[in-house]
Amino acid sequence: MAATRAPLPADLFDELCPSALIPFRFGDKWSALVIHCLRDGPRRFSELRVPLRRVSPKVLTRTLRALERDGLVSRTVRPTTTPTRHVEYALTPLGRSLLVPLTALYAWAADHLEDLMDAREAYEGGEAPHG
Repeated sequence: MAATRAPLPADLFDELCPSALIPFRFGDKWSALVIHCLRDGPRRFSELRVPLRRVSPKVLTRTLRALERDGLVSRTVRPTTTPTRHVEYALTPLGRSLLVPLTALYAWAADHLEDLMDAREAYEGGEAPHG
């Protein structure tokens, strides 16, 4: 006999629910990586593009704007004598507060990398558990 469970609340994901305010989702490929790239200090867009070479400039720009909107990243334009602007991105104190949980998540992923790869391989090979 199955255990009786409480029904899920209808307002579980209401607009003001903390889960709806999370600045990025696990499916968001780039936000956590951008935060990781900024952990040691401010970086220019071109510097971020080096380790994030798989992300298009458009998507990286969108990601940086979303992180700035959520108060996790600051954008500073530095004066220059050339027509090119010198723009740097840096973690805000709020963004820095994400480093501890993200470091734990990276450690978990490293500890379980083989299990994750095995599960993906099994799934793609048609061996996924059903039920």
